[in-house]
Parts: sequence; C-alpha cells; structure tokens
Amino acid sequence: MPQIYFLCTGNSCRSQMAEGLAKQILGNDWQIASAGIEVHGLNHLAVKVMAEKQIDISKQTSKLIDADYLANCDYIVTLCGDARDRCPVTPATIKKLHWPLRDPAQAIGNEEEVLNVFRQVRDEIEKRIIQLSLDCV
Repeated sequence: MPQIYFLCTGNSCRSQMAEGLAKQILGNDWQIASAGIEVHGLNHLAVKVMAEKQIDISKQTSKLIDADYLANCDYIVTLCGDARDRCPVTPATIKKLHWPLRDPAQAIGNEEEVLNVFRQVRDEIEKRIIQLSLDCV
C-alpha cells in the first residue's frame, strides 16, 4: 500500500487540505497523513472551504513530522519552501514532490477575498492530487 506524507510549515491549512483531498481522491488503497515543521493548529477557514467540497477535515489535528512515518513513505509532498528546506533527511528511495503553493493563512482582504484564496489553493491541490493518482496507475 503506497504511503504519502503532505508537509508544510504549521500543518494548519495546505497540508491539512491535501490530506483531506487525498483521502477522497486516492481512497483506502493509500496511507495518507500530513504534518508540519511546527504545530499551528487547524485553520477554521481550511475546514470551511473543504466542507464546500463535502470533505470534513474538522477532526484532523495539527501534528509534527513523525520520523518513522516519514522514513516509510513512498511519496513526500512539500507544500511550501520552508517545509522543503527543513524536512528531515529521508532515504533516497522516497519520491519527493514540491508543490510551492501560496499560504492562504497569509491572505489579506475581506472575508470573501480571503476565502477565495483558500479556495484557489484547495483547487490547485486537488488538481495536483488527481494528476498524481493518474501518474501512479
């Protein structure tokens, strides 16, 4: 069973959305998790935009990288430069992907403008996971 790890700085937005989307797209044939270099808590706007896709991530928690899980992955996907640069050393057998996505938690504007940034990032993650699923067939 392939194992994938989505990593970003605080495991609050991008990696949490990626975990939720991957569980829906890749299904039970994959082991899927997310984590961060730091723990920032689950962002409520990430929960909100995922609910728009009928994906409930509200019970997910912000977690630090688990070295054992990391070492046993087939794929590691970093969603920001910080996670890519600070990710612990991994075996050469692990395929590393870097998806440099904007941090929606840094978006400014009114509520709708900020939500639109979260939606854009969510939709980009979804496209990339769909492509990954096709590449792994």
